[in-house]
Amino acid sequence: MTGRSTKGDKMHKVEAAIQCDVPCAAAYNQWTQFEDFPEFMENVEQVQQLDDTRLHWVADVAGKRLEWDAEIIEQEPDRLISWKSLEGPINNGAVQFEDLGEMGCRVKLMLTYAPETFTEKAGAAFGFVQGQVEADLKRFKEFIEGRGRPTGAWRGEVHRGRKGRTHGRGRFGQTPADALQTEPSSRFKDL
Repeated sequence: MTGRSTKGDKMHKVEAAIQCDVPCAAAYNQWTQFEDFPEFMENVEQVQQLDDTRLHWVADVAGKRLEWDAEIIEQEPDRLISWKSLEGPINNGAVQFEDLGEMGCRVKLMLTYAPETFTEKAGAAFGFVQGQVEADLKRFKEFIEGRGRPTGAWRGEVHRGRKGRTHGRGRFGQTPADALQTEPSSRFKDL
């Protein structure tokens, strides 16, 4: 498990990664089952998939119930899912899947968020969010490895917030790995 947390003026960024002993397709397919997130994300109470690109989240953040809608803006099977919040607290990010061959799959989660209350800001400053993200990834690893297969899958593509093909490579020429090579500050600036 690797991770780091940085903070800008008001936005905080968290990155963490973990190696899962399953094929990338299995890890990716499970991650597309957003409504199962409460099974391994401790503070997530509910995720409702509204359509192929929109999600409604309910979470307990520092003892406060928060709700927000998010839009998937990029999605390529076995490689990348990125999103941005549409309303409510700012919560943007990406999860990248790296095929490690027989060693499984590396899952890297990057979040950008804006803590609002004093408690949220203190939690961010003391690294509680970083710890929570790392713990959630560990639970994801245990969940998918324990099951041995995903609970479902969505193999469609999303580019610039629009649903694309249902399988295969992206239409716009930029691979998810290329997209994530940019500095997080520029990658997530508009998310």
